[in-house]
Amino acid sequence: MNDDADISAHLQRTNELLTRVLAEVAKTPSTHAIFVDAGYVYAAGGLLVTGTEDRRSFDLDAEGLLEAFIDKARIIFADSRLLRVYWYDGARRRIHTPEQQSIAELPDVKVRLGNLNANNQQKGVDSLIRTDLESLARHRAISDAALVGGDEDLVSAVEAAQGYGARVHLWGIEAAEGMRNQAEPLLWEVDSQRTFDLDFCKPYVTRRPVTTYEQESTPLPSREDIRFVGAQIAATWLSERGREALADLLPSRPYLPGPVDQELLVDAERLLQRSLRGHGDLRRALRDGFWNHLQSQY
Repeated sequence: MNDDADISAHLQRTNELLTRVLAEVAKTPSTHAIFVDAGYVYAAGGLLVTGTEDRRSFDLDAEGLLEAFIDKARIIFADSRLLRVYWYDGARRRIHTPEQQSIAELPDVKVRLGNLNANNQQKGVDSLIRTDLESLARHRAISDAALVGGDEDLVSAVEAAQGYGARVHLWGIEAAEGMRNQAEPLLWEVDSQRTFDLDFCKPYVTRRPVTTYEQESTPLPSREDIRFVGAQIAATWLSERGREALADLLPSRPYLPGPVDQELLVDAERLLQRSLRGHGDLRRALRDGFWNHLQSQY
């Protein structure tokens, strides 16, 4: 009999404890966070509004866009409070650019930087998103996560957060008709999906004016002059990116990856105040000067 009484008393105390815990949980407000893959936003937003993914061709009002995301989350997660917004981007040697510094200074925004390789490709961003998502979900710091991105590598981040009970909502930017800019496996794993259209994105993306040069009044430079300009740009490129980036770039010689080649052309035209479009021989001389300087430093 005593054993039965002890068990009954123990069960009663356990039930009382669970009741108090549930009451405390009920009083605790839900919390959400927004995770933004900046590379995806620039590429998808730029393509939708201006027709190009090249960051140098348009300006992004990141502050305005983030405020729009926060407002949207406030409506969707009506009974939840915002923890913060995480902005994931790439940078040379993980050193903030002036633009990234200004974003980092915004209230409730945390900038997290991966690396940027010689081909202007982000490295390590997906792993940062997974680390933050998993950590916040594991510590019950968030109940909902709005993820703005499209890379299939984010699937593991979604699964990790869901494993700790968080709900993950995928936000995307409208793609061209018949196209996708988010991986299907990612779409399959998330708890909900939402797409922002042209009208939503247009106020925050502005095409930069195209620089024009006076063709007739400026004579064509010589190939030697062009090679010298290529070497100048290579010296600046190397000082900004370092020998690690050079080691990544050298195996592609004699070809330059598209983003690097485009950057070289734009910088050369700015220095020369003369367009090199349509002058294949001069562009080859430009690349020769660029490569020759880099090889001399290796």
